[in-house]
Amino acid sequence: MIITAPAAVRESLRSLTTTELVRRLAACRPGTDLADPATAVKLALKRLAKRYRHLSEEIADADADLRVLITRTAPGLLALPGVGTETAGQLLVTAGDNPDRLASEASFAHLCAAAPVPASSGRTDRHRLNRGGDRQANRALHTIVLVRMRHDPRTRDYVARRTLEGLKTKDIFRCLKRFVAREIYRHLTSACISSPTTTSAA
Repeated sequence: MIITAPAAVRESLRSLTTTELVRRLAACRPGTDLADPATAVKLALKRLAKRYRHLSEEIADADADLRVLITRTAPGLLALPGVGTETAGQLLVTAGDNPDRLASEASFAHLCAAAPVPASSGRTDRHRLNRGGDRQANRALHTIVLVRMRHDPRTRDYVARRTLEGLKTKDIFRCLKRFVAREIYRHLTSACISSPTTTSAA
């Protein structure tokens, strides 16, 4: 909507960050002449900004409630680098009510579509990620890896080292997803062992 707005409106909003943009639009006074394109688009943007704020508050409230449940179920999960409320919640849902049913961390990796599958061709020896499994769990692992690649020094050092070794970005991602799946599995199973009687009410 901003891209197609009149030039004066578009230029005044172009360089703002999302937070600044929402704050300015929510507080703006678009005017009363709805026949004027600039006024009409400002009014529509003001309504969208208010909706954005309202939904953001709802998401924050839901995340706070979810965080309490995650902490109760797997206390150490949220302490892992890159693991947020939504990604932790998704991985707990994927594991199910009985994470001890997962025979090994390899089975959890398969469940999360993060297990390597041979994809060699000719003299090229390589692997790719399994296309099956829970795609939402795979997306959670992908998000965790992205956050770690940006903010976790250990992960950044690993990426730099593997890049110098000639590994492609997608292959580095595959390795990191597998590592994260292993780490998550350990926390899920340790939480299950420490609280063997914890079950969810139907």
